[in-house]
Amino acid sequence: MPLEFAPYSDDWKSDPFPVYREMRDEAPVYFAKHSSSWCVFRYDDVEHVLKTPALFSSDTRQVNRKLSLEILSELQTALRLSFALRVMPTTLARSRMLILENGERHRQMRNLLNRGFKPRIVLEWEKRIQELVATCIDALDLGGSFDLVSQLALPLPTIVIAEMLGVEVDRRIDFKNWCDSILAGVVPLASSDRRAAMLGAMKELKQYLMPLVAERRITPKDDLLSTLVAAQKGEAALSDHELFMFSLLLLIGGNETTTNLITNAVDALLANPTQARQFAADPSRVEGIIEETLRYDSPVQYVARVATKEVELRGQRIPKGGEVVAFLGSANRDERRFAYPDRFDHERDARGHLGFGHGAHFCLGASLARLEANTALSALAPELPHLSRVTPEPELALNNAARGRARLALRRGVSGRTVEETGR
Repeated sequence: MPLEFAPYSDDWKSDPFPVYREMRDEAPVYFAKHSSSWCVFRYDDVEHVLKTPALFSSDTRQVNRKLSLEILSELQTALRLSFALRVMPTTLARSRMLILENGERHRQMRNLLNRGFKPRIVLEWEKRIQELVATCIDALDLGGSFDLVSQLALPLPTIVIAEMLGVEVDRRIDFKNWCDSILAGVVPLASSDRRAAMLGAMKELKQYLMPLVAERRITPKDDLLSTLVAAQKGEAALSDHELFMFSLLLLIGGNETTTNLITNAVDALLANPTQARQFAADPSRVEGIIEETLRYDSPVQYVARVATKEVELRGQRIPKGGEVVAFLGSANRDERRFAYPDRFDHERDARGHLGFGHGAHFCLGASLARLEANTALSALAPELPHLSRVTPEPELALNNAARGRARLALRRGVSGRTVEETGR
């Protein structure tokens, strides 16, 4: 029976790892007909795609797709987005976006944002992050039940990135809803409902952000938004639309990755109670837990690239303009790279994992995400051996390439069987 895999479908995402294993073994480079995408699953190949921008560009606007009803629908969405954001279609197509740029343009834009994410700057936020974690932990009903997502894992990074950017913390629920709708709607071949929600979210977010941009032009503050607005000289100068897209990228990256990292780590420890007890007894294990979580249950499961010329990968010829989907989540479970990859083991050497990507587009906020997760998990460590899920399985958040928990209800006591008990 021939393999069938659709990268942008939700059908396989609830438990992707058996699917990944089958694809690594049977079709490590696979052409998905419905999306006209080349899917890459093995560690060495994914790493090669990520570290070779001369062959695999991040500018997926250059993807060549055959004309179809789906492609016509995508073009229609682009026109509607242009209208919603009140920019010309040519402006939409030509505007720079950090995640889509390569070479010198990417370096200039990344250097601009690096001012806010240098290690020294990130460490200056450590005390504030500790305060936020303490406030969240104090509010948890440790004698009853609580939702780790809505009460800690989500508010922590969302408040931090809002304060860094210089937007209203009280609007964090709006930011989360807008970002979720945008992530769900930008995926190729998204449903009409998701695209409509994405268009509405983009419009509302821009209506909120652009008056703040105008204010920063007149009265700059000590925040990232003012840093972006101040970059108005030379080739690095940003247009209003580019300022909006930069801010959107920060809001999405600032809450999605860390939220998923924290909840994925806690869920893995709940399934491995011996390791939870080891962590409670020795909180210095936190760095190993974070790196193993990034490998074992990556917050971002895949990224897209486009072939800059015809290239051969494992005997498959990928044409110029072909979309290449590199599966980070599969690469991190590749038994050719990591021994017993389906075991969560915080004592393993997880160096080389691709949880934050690789190469020029390595996650800009990785140091901030690690600091936030370190602080949150360290504070939870004493409680983890006593906690269990309220329901046997958590409610997953499968939003585009992201993988996390939409809700993780916990309580003191013993739940159902663990991974250790079942031998999985």
